[in-house]
Amino acid sequence: MIEIYDMTIVPVIIGLVQLAKMAGLKPKYAPFLAILLGIAFALIYFQVSMKDRILLGLVFGLSASGLYSGSKNLAEKDH
Repeated sequence: MIEIYDMTIVPVIIGLVQLAKMAGLKPKYAPFLAILLGIAFALIYFQVSMKDRILLGLVFGLSASGLYSGSKNLAEKDH
């Protein structure tokens, strides 16, 4: 069963992607890395069917990528 606390992985994924970008990852590959990290986390952490793990990983990765780009766009509008 998935709990709301499981969504705490989203900020962790955002942080890991940001570290990768600081280490030289091109920004255009950041969403792809976020999805891969989300899937990797779901494969390791959850004890559900493989199909559900991949779906959850996609949700985590896309959430991390959308949350980051949404907050970045909001910050750019303020300046």
